[in-house]
Amino acid sequence: QVQLVESGGGLVQPGGSLRLSCAASESTLDYYAIGWFRQAPGKERLGVSCISSSDGSSYYADSVKGRFTISRDNAKNTVYLQMNSLKSEDTAVYYCASAYARGCPNRPGGFGSWGQGTQVTVSS
Repeated sequence: QVQLVESGGGLVQPGGSLRLSCAASESTLDYYAIGWFRQAPGKERLGVSCISSSDGSSYYADSVKGRFTISRDNAKNTVYLQMNSLKSEDTAVYYCASAYARGCPNRPGGFGSWGQGTQVTVSS
């Protein structure tokens, strides 16, 4: 199982930007699809974005389309989530997860390894 570590969270004002990183330790991400999820207090964990391992195809939840961009740098074993035009409703703990697959699983249970999460707070 690949081990994942998220970083880059923090406090940002509405309209601001953050870039989250998901780094794999002691493994390669080349053969893994990587997803980003978020969980707000008292709410279920929801998928935000995913990038496939095969051709780099990316997918986004409707709530973040046009504002978030997922990318991967396999040489650095890292996947990024660039978040722009942040809103208060983006406040949550963000998790990355890996799936040993060419494409992105269509449910959280399809991901085998999860990071510990990083807090993103959007507030003035």
